[in-house]
Amino acid sequence: MGFLSRERVLSMPTRKLESVVSLNDIRVACKACSLKEICLPVGIDKDDLDHLDAIIDRKRPLARGEHLFHVGDNFQSIYAVRSGSLKTYTTSEDGQEQVMGFQLPGELVGLDAIAENCHPLAAKALETTSVCEIPFDELEKLSGQIGGLQHQLLRVMSQEIRDDEQNMVILGQKSAEQRLAAFLIGLSNRFRRRGFSANQFNLSMSRSDIGNYLGLALETVSRLFTRFQNEGLLSVDRKHIELLDRDQLYTFSGAHCAADEAPKAQTEN
Repeated sequence: MGFLSRERVLSMPTRKLESVVSLNDIRVACKACSLKEICLPVGIDKDDLDHLDAIIDRKRPLARGEHLFHVGDNFQSIYAVRSGSLKTYTTSEDGQEQVMGFQLPGELVGLDAIAENCHPLAAKALETTSVCEIPFDELEKLSGQIGGLQHQLLRVMSQEIRDDEQNMVILGQKSAEQRLAAFLIGLSNRFRRRGFSANQFNLSMSRSDIGNYLGLALETVSRLFTRFQNEGLLSVDRKHIELLDRDQLYTFSGAHCAADEAPKAQTEN
């Protein structure tokens, strides 16, 4: 496995950050990042991590409601969410928004733009959100030299395909109750994989966005949250969710997931 030369690394373009942001304040090397085991660097040794760090731009934080990119923007980079969350969506000809997904820390955004070299979706911050920008041209060059990086990129793409397939099943075959239950279990699994609690988390997305994503009316989503709370499945305090009976919620969702996504409520805090 080859490495980039010292001259190649030093010649990589330096990307400018806004003058109000200190590079020392926001730069966190991949090897020191708490998300390194679930983002691109997994399985990559220290020297190769240095090469990856050389091409990554830690952008200034996005404010709530600020766009990372819009539909039709030229594709130049993919992005890794460091903190906060995003939603990706498209807009129909009559101005109706369709939410396509929500991105959490450790997840990549923008992979769907590779095929056509432009972004088919828009990405908007649901809260103050920090991302790492990874120029795709440079990433493509590195992935040919760093075997672990290429494998990880393919693994991430495969996970996105799997998530899309599961979402199609949820929307096409499940009842309203099962859709919301499966959505909450899905979020729970994603938080757990990132080292957070599987039973307690904040919903940064609005109930309207959840309904849009699941194909449910806002009133239906609100009614179901109330029903699940009355049945002792969960507790809701504004945006904070506590899953009181994750096992039952999992069963109720009708989910058929991999073993690592099975409920582990008895061991989670």
